[in-house]
Amino acid sequence: MSWETALCFWLLFMSLVSFLAMGLDKRRAKKGVWRTPEKRLFLFVALGGALGGLLGMYLFHHKTRHWYFVVGFWALFLLQGAGAAYLLFW
Repeated sequence: MSWETALCFWLLFMSLVSFLAMGLDKRRAKKGVWRTPEKRLFLFVALGGALGGLLGMYLFHHKTRHWYFVVGFWALFLLQGAGAAYLLFW
């Protein structure tokens, strides 16, 4: 497996993890039970799951009122996209 393929799989895997974490945290918020710490949600996104984090945030309407989530997730998404494009195409 080439490093390009491994990078794509990693980004997809972490996006899935981020997406599921946002959905589970939203479900837990509605039920009033133990929540996923915000630092962990950001960690998943920072490790490559920005796309999934953004999709989960808007699909589940979760953390959209927290400016630091909106700005932070978008910033990480742009950085990861630029970094992946640089690595894959230059």
